[in-house]
Amino acid sequence: MPVRGSNSINKLILLFVFDKMEIPLSQVTVEEMCCQENDWISYMDCKLTLSHLIEDKFLYEITTGEQPLYAITPNGRVCLADFFVSIPMSIRENISLFVKKNRVKYRRKQEYIADYFMNNDGTYTVSLKIVEPIGAQLDLKVIVPSRQVAKSIYKKWPDKAEALYATIYDHLVD
Repeated sequence: MPVRGSNSINKLILLFVFDKMEIPLSQVTVEEMCCQENDWISYMDCKLTLSHLIEDKFLYEITTGEQPLYAITPNGRVCLADFFVSIPMSIRENISLFVKKNRVKYRRKQEYIADYFMNNDGTYTVSLKIVEPIGAQLDLKVIVPSRQVAKSIYKKWPDKAEALYATIYDHLVD
């Protein structure tokens, strides 16, 4: 099934990004990668193109309970294989290099979610999650005495989540 429309290159660029990343991506992640960190597609074109790819069944939605994630379908892969040479070589190389350098960062950003908020008594609750496409693997809330501590935990979560999960799991399962 060929890519149609005036934004065919944008569709192919997004399919190429999904193919290279090899993991489901949120809309926010796609926009950040393609529009903010790189200038592959404009923000408005990215939003529109993403919805067209879903509508055309080149991408499918994975509901996680958090924000939806999207992944490339077999039809999307076939389309990309047939037409990827239409993507300028410089953009393909740029995407490939960017993905190689940043795949782990974006995976962690999507899978290791943290937030914090102030409670009525002045303490803070820090919400920490590890989310996989099939659902939450870990959902932990910690009450801390100050915003400074909450912010510190929030910032450390992406780097500490995996080790913390392994420690909790080992202690509970042994």
